[in-house]
Amino acid sequence: MPSGQRARAQAAAITPGRPSSADESAPAVPMDRVMALFGGHRLSPAQRRIAQYMIDHLTEAAFLSITELAERVGVSQPSVTRFATSLGYSGFPALREALQPIALSAVARAPGTREEIRRNELQAAIDAEIANLEHLRRLVADPGRILDVGSQLATSVPLTILGLRISVSLAEYFAYAARRIHPDVRLVTRGGSVAYDALLQSREAGGTWVLAFAMPRHAHETLSAIRAARRAGLRIALITDLTLGPLVEEADVTLTAGTGSRLVFDSYAAPGVLAASVLQAMADANPERTQLRLEGYEQAADQHQFFLDD
Repeated sequence: MPSGQRARAQAAAITPGRPSSADESAPAVPMDRVMALFGGHRLSPAQRRIAQYMIDHLTEAAFLSITELAERVGVSQPSVTRFATSLGYSGFPALREALQPIALSAVARAPGTREEIRRNELQAAIDAEIANLEHLRRLVADPGRILDVGSQLATSVPLTILGLRISVSLAEYFAYAARRIHPDVRLVTRGGSVAYDALLQSREAGGTWVLAFAMPRHAHETLSAIRAARRAGLRIALITDLTLGPLVEEADVTLTAGTGSRLVFDSYAAPGVLAASVLQAMADANPERTQLRLEGYEQAADQHQFFLDD
């Protein structure tokens, strides 16, 4: 989020129920004013649905009752109330009061405002991801930590990759690629005793490291699995969006990349690039093994015609 919008969002939460500078300091463009109210907060997927509906139907949603809004979005009335309080308002009526002058200005502005807001919100989501990538670029200006993590993971045989719930996709991507350059990669995507059993087996087989992915919303079962891995004697490398908290405290090393949170569901451009960077570091840590395994895979791919001809 641009720094000006973040500042306005923080100012909006100073006095619950009546943001302190909603009219004086808000931008002239209605979409920017709405985003100043909604931005800078960690919202659940259900709350993002409410926010997206209010963005897409601003001139209507700002005058709906809580019952009508809940029905339009397909959520419960308490969900709407929690959404309003999560933004720093005393309740939905206070949020609606803040939105109504913005909605009226949108009506006066142009008949195509709704389409403009929708289009610009998608652009804003991409802009937020670009900012995450820029931050990651500054982080890897000194690639020492990533190179060290890649080297450590490369020596762990087997190597366990852990990703639960929404983090499964990143873990599966990493494990799929890592198997091309590492002789024994084990993927854990289920929590509870299933994860604990897999972690114990990995340690007993000689494994020393687990690479865990933890993206929001961060699950209790991820923390439990990481603690189980530590009890089993495994070391933990963590890729997450967090810089503090119990997950970070349990990890031996943490690599942080921001997630995009402007849409209903998070996007993972920066964590994906960070994961690919760790894979590169693993490959570089043992170039002879990497080359042999990649050549062997290409031979198998040609023999069994895994891929369409270019």
